[in-house]
Amino acid sequence: MPKTKVAIVGVGTVGAGVARILLDHGDRTAKNAGATLWLEKAVVRDLSRDRDCQLPDGVLTDDLNEIINDPEIKVVAQLMGGVDEARTTMLRLLEAGKDIVTANKALVAEHGPELFSRAHELGRSIAFDAAVAGGIPIITNLTQCLTANQVTSLVGILNGTSNFIVSKMEEDGNDYNDAVREAQVRGYAEADPTMDVDGSDAAQKLAILAHIAFGASIDWKEIPRVGIDSLDPIDLQFAKELGYRVKLLAVARMTDNGLELHVSPTLVKIGRPLAEVRGAYNAIKVTGDQVGDLLYHGLGAGQKPTASSVVADMIDTAVGRTELTFRTLKLFSSHNPDVALCPPADIIGRYYFRFLVDDRPGVMAEIAAILGTHNISIASVIQHAPDVEGDNAVVSLIIMTHTATDGDADAALDEIVRLESVRAGNRKLRVQD
Repeated sequence: MPKTKVAIVGVGTVGAGVARILLDHGDRTAKNAGATLWLEKAVVRDLSRDRDCQLPDGVLTDDLNEIINDPEIKVVAQLMGGVDEARTTMLRLLEAGKDIVTANKALVAEHGPELFSRAHELGRSIAFDAAVAGGIPIITNLTQCLTANQVTSLVGILNGTSNFIVSKMEEDGNDYNDAVREAQVRGYAEADPTMDVDGSDAAQKLAILAHIAFGASIDWKEIPRVGIDSLDPIDLQFAKELGYRVKLLAVARMTDNGLELHVSPTLVKIGRPLAEVRGAYNAIKVTGDQVGDLLYHGLGAGQKPTASSVVADMIDTAVGRTELTFRTLKLFSSHNPDVALCPPADIIGRYYFRFLVDDRPGVMAEIAAILGTHNISIASVIQHAPDVEGDNAVVSLIIMTHTATDGDADAALDEIVRLESVRAGNRKLRVQD
């Protein structure tokens, strides 16, 4: 069986998983690639650091030039974190004639157009299925299997860390900090989980998917996003009482007002497939104009699922499938000027409001009047008896609305929270039926 020499840059969690597959399952890669993927070099910053894999003698190095100057190394898995150094490294590898596989979604989201254009100029390819949704081959499906369709919407749980944390809070009653710590212990969350829990990671992935599906060039930082880091456990309880679960949803949907993009904690009707996605799993519902609705579901966090996607991309690159797709679609080097973004204030949806209010007559009428002036109709209300009776008693008032614009919902919320009868600690969440 012939050998295709490959290399890895970055042997962290994912890189170690990739190395283990290449070293332990060469028969599998040989069968699927028609050649053994031979791990020739693995580049790291610190040679003395302990790693989660045992590499053969002579493979580990801290010198990128050992890959750059070896013309027999054809495919490189660039698995560094960060953006700036990763960008420089990828450009060097491309200019040295290497085809690239990456799992770095921040790099693709920040510098995709530049990197893909340069790859085209050099006759090279970049595969990045592992950059979005872990082990789910969503990029492959969008760029190959669904090319007969115009995608009309993508709605998904794109961050397994956040989904794990919310699942622990809902199912086990964990508080937020305990759930984060457990996610870190299990390897789902970094020591600093900010990018996961504040919605940034999901927004980066959504920007990538929106570009592929709709040709929309957008800076991921411009996507409206709310994370789970401010989620109150009481909202999980009220959502369940209403027949919903809270999920961090990333949405890209073509509407009459343009392409709707946002990431936010959302009430999803119990029984709907996305509501049943638990733990560190991801799921993406894709709607195409010909095929209808499709659901992709799988592990979205952890070493093995991501390493699985990286190695699959390495195999596709070795046999030429990546090159064919890359040349045909041009991906990030193209932009559809006809795709206009929907202004966030014009996004239409249903909403969940929670207000902490004085327990006295007339409060509900005051709030309903303000909602009415902003064209918001009430669908249902929950208000339990206060824990303590008396003149200073307060209660949670839960209001589910009919459809309204996000701008009207925000304007109404701003006015309501200024009422004397409304205390601090209020919440607005989207609803996905």
